[in-house]
Amino acid sequence: IVIYYNGLITIREFQIFNNSIFHFIYDQSSPDMNSIMPLDNTTLIRPPGFYISGLSNMPHANYYYMFLCFVYAVTVLGNSFIITTIYLARTLHTYIAVFNLALSDLCGSSALIPKYAEMFLHENQYISYENCLTSMFFVFLFMTLQSFTLLALSFDRVIAICFPLRYHTIVTKATMTLILGVMWVISVSIVTVLVALVTRLSFCRSTIVGSYFCDNGPIFRLACNDNSPNFMMAYFYVSVVLCIPLTLIALSYACIGVALLKISHGPERIKAMKTCTSHLLLVAMFYLPIFSVYITALTTYLHPNTRIINSVLTQTIPPMLNPIIYSLKTEEVLHLCLTFLLSTL
Repeated sequence: IVIYYNGLITIREFQIFNNSIFHFIYDQSSPDMNSIMPLDNTTLIRPPGFYISGLSNMPHANYYYMFLCFVYAVTVLGNSFIITTIYLARTLHTYIAVFNLALSDLCGSSALIPKYAEMFLHENQYISYENCLTSMFFVFLFMTLQSFTLLALSFDRVIAICFPLRYHTIVTKATMTLILGVMWVISVSIVTVLVALVTRLSFCRSTIVGSYFCDNGPIFRLACNDNSPNFMMAYFYVSVVLCIPLTLIALSYACIGVALLKISHGPERIKAMKTCTSHLLLVAMFYLPIFSVYITALTTYLHPNTRIINSVLTQTIPPMLNPIIYSLKTEEVLHLCLTFLLSTL
């Protein structure tokens, strides 16, 4: 049974409506209210949509949303330029992982910022149930791909530093395409399960999502039936998408550190280290803010507005800076970007 209700009724009206459903489905004759069980797995109460709380009672919030629009514009320009340059320059086709990162950054920001800014600038914080799940899918998909792509780039750096003579035979376009293809399949599979588990939930209490987008955690916490599978999937997602890649990246740089210590000449060691700086900066910008937000939320109380601002900046600033850092720190990419730019002027 799937029950839809009008999202405009009051919470009190819906509680009365909900109690009538309980009495209709379960034991109506029993005077003991404890005998009324929660909704079973065959009964789903789905709202037509959700209300995204976003920033509440924050002065001059419009300036913040305008800043996000600026961030999005820079993100689109920077990542589109990187994607176009790598696609057109044959010598950069081995940078397919960078291409994938730029694509993930561009699509991830496009899935989040325009809808978020439009919602709050026009003071229309309502989003339909289907659109909410669609938004959730794409935001989490591209965040997953960003994490996995950084892991693929660490593999590239390990081979380049630890096995320099075999680099061009191991890190080929075909190899990186295969690795990234597997990562796409894993990402789509994980996020599909993450979102599909939301469809089995009933929402018979509030439909106000305490976040800035259709976030998985705040939504499944609103459910009035068993959401333990969602909790387990959330822990699985954090482990597979954030913890394991970061651990493997740390291990890869431990191997790189050992290899650098074996290089006797100082200038060669510095040159090898410079090839890793862009990737290290990308890793730091992606993982440190995310874990900082998680740890801070677990250890101290954060005002909802502070938490939301930190989370938004965590997801929007790295995609804006990634193409700038990678193009400036990678000489071949910088040279071809400048050549391509001058040829178009």
